Amino acid sequence: MPHLYIEYTDNIKGEADIAGLLEKVNQTLLGHSDIIPAAGLRTRAIQLSDYIVADGTEDDAFVHVTLKLAPGRTDEQKKAVCDNLFQTIKGHFVHIFESRYIALSMELYEFQNETYKHNNIHTRYEN
Repeated sequence: MPHLYIEYTDNIKGEADIAGLLEKVNQTLLGHSDIIPAAGLRTRAIQLSDYIVADGTEDDAFVHVTLKLAPGRTDEQKKAVCDNLFQTIKGHFVHIFESRYIALSMELYEFQNETYKHNNIHTRYEN
């Protein structure tokens, strides 16, 4: 792990460059290689077509990012990653933020229980 989930409303798909966002956030996380193992990183975007934003009377949009990590990182390490990641996200959406109503949010979720994994990708990074 880590896993990154980006949920976004379909009303920004044409202007949001989601593929570009995925590349940017993935590279941002890989920049923290001391605590983010490349072999465990999974980054994905999920387009939402069923949603209501605020009172539902406008064509408002949102992007919500969830970063899921296994335990073992310090509070300082988690803060540094999250600060850097949210800056990347805000930078990516600056043009949309200036032209329409959009809410950007991010949360960190740290697993409290055992996770189950079967992964041979790590062997590629062992050398």
